[in-house]
Amino acid sequence: MLSFLESSGVDLSPTTVVIVIAVVLLILLAVTCIRVVPQAHAYILERFGGYQATWGVGIHLRAPFIDRIALDVLLKEQVVDFPPQPVITKDNVTMQIDTVVYFQITDPKLYAYGVQNPMMAIENLTATTLRNIIGDLELDETLTSRELINGKMRQLLDEATDPWGIKVNRVELKNIMPPAAIRDAMEKQMKAERERRESILIAEGEKKSTILVAEGKKQSAILEAEAEKAAAILRAEAKKEATIREAEGQAEAILRVQQANADGLKFLNEAAPTDSVLRLKSLEAFAKAADGKSTKIIIPSEIQGLAGLATGVVEAAGIKNNASDGSAE
Repeated sequence: MLSFLESSGVDLSPTTVVIVIAVVLLILLAVTCIRVVPQAHAYILERFGGYQATWGVGIHLRAPFIDRIALDVLLKEQVVDFPPQPVITKDNVTMQIDTVVYFQITDPKLYAYGVQNPMMAIENLTATTLRNIIGDLELDETLTSRELINGKMRQLLDEATDPWGIKVNRVELKNIMPPAAIRDAMEKQMKAERERRESILIAEGEKKSTILVAEGKKQSAILEAEAEKAAAILRAEAKKEATIREAEGQAEAILRVQQANADGLKFLNEAAPTDSVLRLKSLEAFAKAADGKSTKIIIPSEIQGLAGLATGVVEAAGIKNNASDGSAE
């Protein structure tokens, strides 16, 4: 900068140099005293070694030489995966369990001054709490009560870390590793249980299949019986209808014959037939009666007289015909 001032023609007297250096130092000092706190962060400010303030998001100015930023606190939710811890169950089974803790800093001041090395404190507290909870449970309960263990650990850890400005949101048992011998026994037990369930499922499947086949046969027999019943009803109905139609036909025929006879008598009555016509009709009726197979015929007296008359007429007609033939000769 001095060379720049010399090239610009500025008088570089000792006083001017001192002033320039002082201005530069002031600028540098002002820049170092201005701090910007980013989102999800908080700065702990100390003055002469004691707590002064907690800076939130934004631009802040600290006093030079007497103020310092003691700690940058992250306010986001954080996840810590602790290594496996040896624990002993109520039935004296030693197993390895590793945990995952989700926590968030809610009070930067308590977090900064509440405990030395908060992460190590949380890890040791987690291991101690886990041993206390697992010590009251047997192996089977430990393996089947993860939600219960997680809930108890979260509650106990949250209460213990509250004076440190830390809130424990969730605790999860990541892995539960029993001894190798117990794992082998558990695998055999699980295999036997799977085989048992498989056998039950196969038996239930076969049972359902048999039931379905029987139901199918039953339904088929019912349908066949219903079909046969319907066919028999239809045949009976058809036969009944045919008999009715035949009876109606015969009745119609008899009615027509009777009607024809009635009409004939009516016409005959209206024509006022003479005695000769009536006798002739009687003779025709007698002729029809004689055509039968009866060996004995009773002839009414009226028809006998009519028969004699007919014979006389035939004889007279024959004599007349002979006379005609002789004269012709």
